[in-house]
Amino acid sequence: MRTITSLEAQNHFGELIDTSQREPVLITRRGRPVSVLFSPNGDTTHSIVQLMKLIREISPLKDETAAIAFEEYVQRFAGDAAKLDITEEDITALVHANR
Repeated sequence: MRTITSLEAQNHFGELIDTSQREPVLITRRGRPVSVLFSPNGDTTHSIVQLMKLIREISPLKDETAAIAFEEYVQRFAGDAAKLDITEEDITALVHANR
């Protein structure tokens, strides 16, 4: 994931948009993360994978905390999954594929 400052983001907005279509971009202000920009590219599964990678990179979870967080995520996502035509097995496969 590429990291840039908020000033760089302002001064190079077009480049920021182009980069975000290839990889997520972390925007920082005063050395702290303030935003992440990524492109959905019209592919829901790809967007979910990108989001999961972002979360893992920004806030890595370990041990029981990771298991609890994953279970909470699955519970929240379960309602939306039906709308997206994604099964729990699909979600589990995505998680295992991106470890």
